Amino acid sequence: MKKLFLISLAVSSILFAGAQNINKNGGLSKDQIKALQSSYKSTGADKALRNAVVTNDINKLAKNYDNNTAFDAHFSNQVPSKAITDQESSGRCWMFTGMNVLRAKAIKKYDLPSDFQFSQCYTFFWDQLEKSNLFLQAILDNRAKSMEDENVKWLFQNPLSDGGQFTGIANLVTKYGIMPKEAMPETYSTNHTSQISSLIKLKLREDALVLRDMANNKSTTEKQLQDKKMEMLQTVYRMLAVSFGEPPAEFTWTQRDSKGNVVSTETYTPKSFAEKFANEDFSTYYMVMNDPTRDYYKVYEIEYDRHVYDGQNWKFLNLPMNEIADMAIASIKDSTNMYFSCDVGKFLDRDLGYMDVNNYDYGSLFGTTFNMDKKQRIATYASMSSHAMTLCAVDLDKDGKPLKWMVENSWGSKYGHNGFLIMTNEWFNEYMFRLVVESKYIPAATLKLFDQKPIMLPAWDPLFAPEE
Repeated sequence: MKKLFLISLAVSSILFAGAQNINKNGGLSKDQIKALQSSYKSTGADKALRNAVVTNDINKLAKNYDNNTAFDAHFSNQVPSKAITDQESSGRCWMFTGMNVLRAKAIKKYDLPSDFQFSQCYTFFWDQLEKSNLFLQAILDNRAKSMEDENVKWLFQNPLSDGGQFTGIANLVTKYGIMPKEAMPETYSTNHTSQISSLIKLKLREDALVLRDMANNKSTTEKQLQDKKMEMLQTVYRMLAVSFGEPPAEFTWTQRDSKGNVVSTETYTPKSFAEKFANEDFSTYYMVMNDPTRDYYKVYEIEYDRHVYDGQNWKFLNLPMNEIADMAIASIKDSTNMYFSCDVGKFLDRDLGYMDVNNYDYGSLFGTTFNMDKKQRIATYASMSSHAMTLCAVDLDKDGKPLKWMVENSWGSKYGHNGFLIMTNEWFNEYMFRLVVESKYIPAATLKLFDQKPIMLPAWDPLFAPEE
């Protein structure tokens, strides 16, 4: 016991000596702390402000109520809206947004009821299985690298996610088809993904260690590794089937028109249903982004930014905001929704569903300024794409310039402006990041830029985290 005490005392002395050195080289001294304390002159007004801030939501105190008069729900150009969807407590905004783009076309083409939805549960089942395979195969692909390698560390940190990109919709619908929501409805675990996701991630990390140990044994064959991976995926499949239900190989569905009249009752497979109701040529969909920290008119590809191992990493063409806006306007004028992503929480008035950089005056509340521009916010990790929604409306002035935009959200009809969010054009320019546009709305010269060899970015690039 005495020996342990002496060791502990010695360690404490070392740590204390280190702390003293830190103080001498940048730590706060007693004099500096006193200077900071004296810099805050607590007046009566300061006390009143403090009492307000410590007992209230900062947004309510910083809210610019005069700005409410600028809220206007009129739009000069709008794609007809459908029933609002709800992703509940899950990170599947990318899936709901992509499917909202597809279902709007199906509803229009086949005169379906406005509340028609594709099954998010069905697509999510295959998404989670495919991502599990992507992780395990990536572990095998990087078997020769140490656990300290950046790729290997990133893989273990991100074995599975319920977030994603439009590439997931393209790859999954092409590979597995699609079905109506009635054929495979939501479950508690699809609406509340955190529990099942954490369990599968735990299992995948454990399995990855086993695969790495096997791979480092020179007597292990590639077939044995693949057989072991399949055994592991069987466990994941079972966990998904228990939580989501097993996807049906075929189903019978009654098609009704917008007035509720029966059109037909047929038996489909997911692939045959997709061929009829979601027969999209996904090669005509292109993603553009606005990232002022990187060169414009260049194509970027993000490693492992895909949902299916045998799919494609999604590619982005970096463009100035005005060119992205022109494509979006052309699409909306042609009654075509778009997949859209942004930093949704910035300056969002949740009660109105209104996003405006003038909604809150945090500077006046705290007696300071917040002056970083978009480029600086991205470079310092202060802003990134966090959420995907469906861009569906734009309000143009007499010269055809955008004043404001509207998106169809997937947080239920009670959120925001009847389920929609409205943003000023200034907000759009500052916090919009990505847009998926069909080729017919992209100028020929811009479309040609997608032919260039992409610049590969690492999977951990902060701007390309999965949208939730």
